[in-house]
Amino acid sequence: MQSQPTAARPVKRLYIANDDHTDYMWSANEAKYDSAFVHMLDYYLRQVDSTKNNPPDFQARFNCDGSYWLRAYQKYRSPAQFNRLIEAIRSGHIGSPLNTLVSCYGAQPTEAVLRGMYYAGQLERTYNLRFRLAEAMENNTLPLGLASLWAGSGAKYSWKGIGGYGSQMTYEYRANRRHQLYRYTGLDSSGVLMKWYNYDEKVKRTAPFGGYAECRLVIKQKDKLAEMRKIVDKLDVMCDTVSPNSTYPYNVAGAFGYGHDDLETYESLPFIEAARNGTTPTRKVRVSNEEDFFEDVARSYPRLPAESVSYGNEWDLYCASMNETTAQVRRATEKLRAAEALASLVALKTPAFADQLKGARDLAWESFGMYWEHNWTADGPIKHPVRATWQRKIQRQISQYIDSLFSLSARTLGEQIKQVTNPRFYVFNPLNWSRDDVADLAYTGPYPVRVVDVSTRKEVASQLITKGGRQFLRIYAENIPSVGYKVFEIRTGQPTKQPAAATVSGEYISNARYRLRLSPSGAITEIVDTRANGRQLVKPTDGKYVNDLGVLNVNEGRPVVVENAGPVSVTLKAVSPVPVPHTVRVTLFANSQSRIEIEDSIQANFKDMKTWAFSFNLNTSTTRHEELGAILTAKKETRGGHYAAQNARLDWQTFNHFADMSEANYGITLSNTDCSFFKLGKSTVDSLWEQSAQLNALAGGQVDTKREDTGVLGISGQNGQSDFLYQFALTTHPTAFDPLMAMKFSLEHQNPLVTGTVTGSQDSYPGQSFSLLTVSDPTVLLWSVKPSEDGINNGLIARFWNVANKPTTPTLTTTTSIRQAWQTTHIETNERSLPVTNKALQIKFSPNQLNSYRLKLVK
Repeated sequence: MQSQPTAARPVKRLYIANDDHTDYMWSANEAKYDSAFVHMLDYYLRQVDSTKNNPPDFQARFNCDGSYWLRAYQKYRSPAQFNRLIEAIRSGHIGSPLNTLVSCYGAQPTEAVLRGMYYAGQLERTYNLRFRLAEAMENNTLPLGLASLWAGSGAKYSWKGIGGYGSQMTYEYRANRRHQLYRYTGLDSSGVLMKWYNYDEKVKRTAPFGGYAECRLVIKQKDKLAEMRKIVDKLDVMCDTVSPNSTYPYNVAGAFGYGHDDLETYESLPFIEAARNGTTPTRKVRVSNEEDFFEDVARSYPRLPAESVSYGNEWDLYCASMNETTAQVRRATEKLRAAEALASLVALKTPAFADQLKGARDLAWESFGMYWEHNWTADGPIKHPVRATWQRKIQRQISQYIDSLFSLSARTLGEQIKQVTNPRFYVFNPLNWSRDDVADLAYTGPYPVRVVDVSTRKEVASQLITKGGRQFLRIYAENIPSVGYKVFEIRTGQPTKQPAAATVSGEYISNARYRLRLSPSGAITEIVDTRANGRQLVKPTDGKYVNDLGVLNVNEGRPVVVENAGPVSVTLKAVSPVPVPHTVRVTLFANSQSRIEIEDSIQANFKDMKTWAFSFNLNTSTTRHEELGAILTAKKETRGGHYAAQNARLDWQTFNHFADMSEANYGITLSNTDCSFFKLGKSTVDSLWEQSAQLNALAGGQVDTKREDTGVLGISGQNGQSDFLYQFALTTHPTAFDPLMAMKFSLEHQNPLVTGTVTGSQDSYPGQSFSLLTVSDPTVLLWSVKPSEDGINNGLIARFWNVANKPTTPTLTTTTSIRQAWQTTHIETNERSLPVTNKALQIKFSPNQLNSYRLKLVK
């Protein structure tokens, strides 16, 4: 047989991409990293200039792995120098992804992921750029929903290189991937083109393909050009379109990444010379900006396979080693929803009211991109106390901005509603459906008083409560409108006598819906659903009940007491010293409300791993939960779920707003504010207890020990923290699982109605009630509404999530006429103009899709 003529052979296209992997606050401190970023970019900009007359394939290129590189350069270099960098980005010689730094995403709330990319969005709008790459490096796992969030933010491409070490999964388990090039696809069918090569080396001195430094086969190699030649040859061999069982049947291949764990790398010539010397008539080698590789793949292989699976969590878990600090970031992220909704109303009347917070806002968005930086392993040159102090600083930058925006917006809205003789306050609902719920007003005035709904002129149920050492006037507020408020008036006099919201008999508390027992230990040993024929919801598993911190004797603790009682709600409190001093508060409500609220707190430091167990009386139940940008079924893909059947870590699931455990016609939804992860039953790294009716919420701890040297990963001893807060709520449903019901329940629990004192001298807003917007389809939930990053003159940004598994085209209606509207990316870059009709805008969603819109309203 004659050999194939050279001219007929397909030309292989090989791409070698240079970057310096960023181990922020692992290899060095902030100052050293900021300096390294700036000096490396100076160097590579000079290399770009000096090779600009080379053929395009042999010109210098460099790739940042976080937009914070650009932010640092903008901060420490002149505007002219920064413009030079922008032009190199525009020409494709300097690359940057959307993400701030290399992060772990499994622990993050959806909105935190998006805010961490806002700086890139700001650059896009200011300089007419688009960033098409997003990355999640070194961590061994990857969430499912992130694909949709990246795509919705404008990304088209991603590459994944794992770290190899520090994993609980074996090398063999991770070595063979189903697809090395594929469409990483979310549940809304959007996603990015992904390069994630097999990681198939066991020798620690090497950085193989599939790692985060693919262009550096030997870490301490002195002959860098010789090494680059080997990489080109290895890519050539990898491209195998002939063998019937080829693991890489493509003629396009790329090796990305060089810096490994070094603080700084200044290497350009070996890439250029390797590309020049490696190019032959049958092989084209290019110094890559990474996007050029993906563009080639997209052109050449338009029908790549798709994956819509979660690979679970691994390094993501280590943020639980400072669980209270992480919980504070989670609480702030949720509070942002109300703060920005309030700010939207206020800014429409007083556009510049929050201008003084712009610097704090930008720092908060940067901090969202930094908090889950991937080196929570905390096993590098930067020691635990230094890393932990930095994490606390980043948390404060997020919390302080959001607290400031919330307080300022709430106070200013009160100033925009006219006060009268009697004290008045508004009750604001940041969610996009009318709500009946409790509302708490901080109150130190005279008592007793009556509270009247100004719009109906009817008295509402009220009572005084104490929480956190402060006194509040709690009311039951009805029909609080979508993204709007109602006004209530406080009048002197005895409130109309009403029955208590619940009855208490020792350790038992009952309302029209439930009867439960709170044991002295804080574990709930009985919950009876009276509307389900007296069904008992608690079934102890491995000796653990509901809300069980791991006690041996559920009766060990102080006597259970009533803390607050009245016609709106009743709260029981248990205090126990075992297994660590902790307090549990359980609240039931009147008006047949189906929510059981549970507030847990720990008042001591702990060094081991702790969980809150929830052991339910369910048969062959299925668990669904919100990951990020997706609602997942906690089963392997081979059994109808969303978890990968290979290469996945299965023991800890992301615990965002809720987890739901349901039989065919009955289930329990558990809302969660403060925990990042949960485990089903006795799930292990490679086995998921899919039908377990026990959920273990991770209260904190160092979860993993390194296989390599038995080192424990994460911050030791919770960094000395001695006070922890955990907030849960549960409800039952006599139907099959409904994602809308589960999400609405958890959003209501985690987004309480906001109250503010009415203090205005005139009515900028109506004195009875107001609603900003409504949506015609109840399955489309408002995820956030906020003034544009570029100011209210550039409109409001409204983000919605269609949580249903079917498409919909609802109508968005605003109280004020819409002048112009656009669909935008999630980072606020306009994509297309939309037709509007007066106060109405028709918007379109795929199943499970999150969309963002810019609305310019008539003032």
